[in-house]
Amino acid sequence: MYIKPTDSELEILNFLWEHGPGTVRQVHDALAATKEVGYTTTLKLMQIMHDKGLLYRTEAGRSHVYVALLGKEETQQNLLGRLVETAFQGSAAQMVMQALGNHTTSKEELDEIRELIKSLENNH
Repeated sequence: MYIKPTDSELEILNFLWEHGPGTVRQVHDALAATKEVGYTTTLKLMQIMHDKGLLYRTEAGRSHVYVALLGKEETQQNLLGRLVETAFQGSAAQMVMQALGNHTTSKEELDEIRELIKSLENNH
């Protein structure tokens, strides 16, 4: 069964995916750089994530080191699939057009999108 992470849990997962295993202090310092959050809030959230099976925890001296148990790509695919089904009535094309219309897309990103489309066309 897939556990859908909350927005706050995704912030923690994103840090761990990018930086690898980390302590509550490391995660908290990264979160506190962009928003107001208390250390005890980060600690409690990471403990809850451990209890839910989103994080694995080991002891390293006096600190606990946390590792993400959810894979980044799998999580993104699950969240995206859910978004397409619920917000775009199953239309990936509508979602892509909405995303491209609402955001500034670099030339490099557009080139990547073109390559992906070519690849998908060649597979059909």
